[in-house]
Amino acid sequence: MQSRSSKHASASVALEALGSPDAYYDELSRWLELEGVAERARMVLRRQNRSRADVEKRGETLVDLECVDHQTGLAGRWLLDFSKPNDAPLPSNRLKVGVPVVLSDDRDPKDQGIPGVVSRRQANVIQVATDAWPEGYRFRIDLSADETTRRRQVAAMNQARTARGRNRQLRDILLGSRPARFDEPENIPIWSDLNPPQEDAVRFAMAARDVAILHGPPGTGKTTTLAEIIYQAVQRGDTVLACAPSNTAVDNLLERLVGMLPNVLRVGHPARVFEALRGHTLDELVENDPTTGVIRDLRREVQELVRAGNKGYRGKQGRNRKGALFAEAGQLRGQIRSLEKSVIRSVLDTADVICTTTTIDDDLLGERWFDLVVVDEACQATVPSIWQAVLRAERLVLAGDHCQLPPTVLSDEAAAAGLRESLMQRLVEREGASIFRRLTVQYRMHEQIMQFSSEQFYENELIADASVKQHQLCDLPGIQETDLTIDPITYIDTSGAELREELEPEGESKRNPGEATLIVELVRRLIDAGVTGDQIAVIAPYAAQVRLLRNQIDIPDLEIGTVDGFQGREKEVVLITMVRSNEQGEIGFLADTRRTNVALTRARRKLIVVGESATLAHNPFYRQMLDFFEQANAYRSVWEFGTIS
Repeated sequence: MQSRSSKHASASVALEALGSPDAYYDELSRWLELEGVAERARMVLRRQNRSRADVEKRGETLVDLECVDHQTGLAGRWLLDFSKPNDAPLPSNRLKVGVPVVLSDDRDPKDQGIPGVVSRRQANVIQVATDAWPEGYRFRIDLSADETTRRRQVAAMNQARTARGRNRQLRDILLGSRPARFDEPENIPIWSDLNPPQEDAVRFAMAARDVAILHGPPGTGKTTTLAEIIYQAVQRGDTVLACAPSNTAVDNLLERLVGMLPNVLRVGHPARVFEALRGHTLDELVENDPTTGVIRDLRREVQELVRAGNKGYRGKQGRNRKGALFAEAGQLRGQIRSLEKSVIRSVLDTADVICTTTTIDDDLLGERWFDLVVVDEACQATVPSIWQAVLRAERLVLAGDHCQLPPTVLSDEAAAAGLRESLMQRLVEREGASIFRRLTVQYRMHEQIMQFSSEQFYENELIADASVKQHQLCDLPGIQETDLTIDPITYIDTSGAELREELEPEGESKRNPGEATLIVELVRRLIDAGVTGDQIAVIAPYAAQVRLLRNQIDIPDLEIGTVDGFQGREKEVVLITMVRSNEQGEIGFLADTRRTNVALTRARRKLIVVGESATLAHNPFYRQMLDFFEQANAYRSVWEFGTIS
């Protein structure tokens, strides 16, 4: 563990020891540009690839779509439903609800398309919210390069370069040229039902004068604790901005807060918000304001004036009449804009907490400053993406787990330079325990499932709460006692069975058909023992293995995905296929052990890992993992399962 920490720390020092804020932000801007180049290059390749077999393989594009239905959504947006001809199922894709996309004419390669946001998806239908009606008969949807986000990040960093006053103080603390300050923690009454480490973290954060970090390992109640910190700040009279890098993380925090505080506001595109929470969005609250009825009447009046003005008036008198009608319409538009701004300002001013992603709409929030800014899942945010939030803060709280998934970065060069290292990770490694509190009681995993990650990543500090410490899969109603449902952990070694990895045909991702066959058999045995599909998840490190398994397993509600899709989530039983099996001992990006940490900590009652020890053991981390399973008497050979010929 020390060697990993030292490696990360050296990269952090290299960035923060550049000598000046200008040099620091120049380097961040360079990384951001590299990332933009990589993202645009990927999109160009997708647009140029006209092969139907290949273009959808990466999961970032859907082609040959028909617009099968439409309706008007919030704020007058179009909600367009697309499906394949004959209502065929959509191929596996990464176009999740809330992601930005480009909608274009599939028959016209030169069509630049229009921007939109995925607002709903089902097996056969994907819905896109857009402000304009697309042209075409058959359509194409591409995951979009988010240039607006990058422009906002660059603008925030340029502002931070020349910061004055409190902004400058906080900037210098985050860059390491000033120490973070703390008052003596007060024994404040806690509203939520928290355990002692959680209560300590709340009081520590409330005592921070500049910045504090909440380190939440898997299952330890990080979001619950962060919600309590926000509640305490509001009770103290603070204004609060709550952020996260993803819409899902924002909504998870919002879901906690709405039961604690009366006026919680969600800012952002309504299509990106959980449907159950849309009543808390700015769009919906503005729509329900009494003044909005007046605005609707004024809009109808504008439309009538424009229609009248477009009639075929002749002569000077007719032109004068037309000009007068358009002038009156223009005046009414000005009134509408003024009234809309007034309603929006009123909704923003009455909110106890404003929730948004770290891609903050500066035009909407204007010059608003907050006594407290919190960033949840801060370890999944790149350093450039955090500065918009920092510049609005009197005090800052970062929450997350730097031992789990890092930020997603497309540019290999930017990643190697340090873009995958979050600000929270840098602060923890530079400042140590003085700046953070770690939550240590977890409520998800059987203690054996928890133990290896606790030893490797959390200094062996994690404790399984009594409610989960010894729970087993066979304790659940309707599940029989078998060798797979009694023991909490199992490692199945495929060594000697020649279950080799291979490249996916016409692709770059790796898969392992033999391991997939074994996973299918294990799932069948679990189902036969009474486990239901919605209690099972299968995790693979490679997208090709995910695709292979999805073609082989057809069980309702059983989830199969890569590690990224399971961050922050849990299932009663999790099966992990490690995929890698080769004579060279190459493990590829399995070497980023933080991803494996995520996979290993999703299971509540049963964890099954399938992999070839001969390949994995070339890496010290995986050698220790294999030793752990063996010492726990959970090490099995594939030959014991009778599925290998």
